[in-house]
Amino acid sequence: MTGPARRIRPPSPRRAALPPRTAAEDRSAAGTLRVSTYNIHKGVLREFIGLRRVTRIHELRTRLHELDSDLIFLQEVQGQHERHARRFEHWPDEPQDVFLATSPKLRHTFETAYGRNASYLHGHHGNALLSRYPIVGLENRDISDHALEKRGVLHCVVQVGRLQVHCFVVHFGLLARSRERQLGALIDWVSREVGADAPLIIAGDFNDWRNRLSERLCGEIGVAEVFDAMRSRRDVARRAAYFTRDRFPAVESSESAVSAAASRMVRTARTFPALVPWFRMDRIYQRGFRVSAARVLRGMEWARLSDHSPLVADLELIDPGA
Repeated sequence: MTGPARRIRPPSPRRAALPPRTAAEDRSAAGTLRVSTYNIHKGVLREFIGLRRVTRIHELRTRLHELDSDLIFLQEVQGQHERHARRFEHWPDEPQDVFLATSPKLRHTFETAYGRNASYLHGHHGNALLSRYPIVGLENRDISDHALEKRGVLHCVVQVGRLQVHCFVVHFGLLARSRERQLGALIDWVSREVGADAPLIIAGDFNDWRNRLSERLCGEIGVAEVFDAMRSRRDVARRAAYFTRDRFPAVESSESAVSAAASRMVRTARTFPALVPWFRMDRIYQRGFRVSAARVLRGMEWARLSDHSPLVADLELIDPGA
């Protein structure tokens, strides 16, 4: 059952001086956004050999800034954890989203938004968005399906030039029926409150290892998964089928061609477990962009930071007024 909406005020942005020209500024001038999504496992991970838990939050901050992303969708972000603060040396004094927003070298800063999902005696965690662009609106909603598993979706409106981009940070549940109901709540939210022509990005940990949610999400609100969008030959075939159907409605075979093109399984990336990614857990969906690049970051340097692999995509903004 979807809980009531809970609105939170965006924190004051933290800013620092930037060098004369950055790659992010070059992308902005070209109308391109670099988008990443990453489940950071609360910045704490067990060692590969042994059961000792070690903090990775400082390394995470360094690697996140090396991505040079404009928007970073984060899951399992620790807003507060008193036990970790006592146990780990150099545990950040501020919430993790604020800590991650500032580069160790103070070359870059992000604006941050945090949505609390799970609260407990010693702290809380949730989703977060880091943005190089102004965050002009946000809302966090509880979409928990049962009391034992707290989940939420964070919606931020980001001002990119004269356009507002709607960003939804997602972390769905472990049970298939829970994910289906949570997807329904997300689709209803987007359908009711986001204009059909508004640029839209939905990213995060969907826990959808059986890939049961993509076709419904893409079909009902018109988004495309970034890795799937890179399969240009399939897209050309689908557009050709729709063109034939629209221009020659009497041709019965064109309808079957459209159905065949539209009903194929949406192909997403393998991101879990990070050491040997096999399950397709994390996704970036978009509407109103062209996807120029998409990749999964694999290797030991990432596997030692979280149990998920991060995704990175370069999106070219389509200006409807152009």
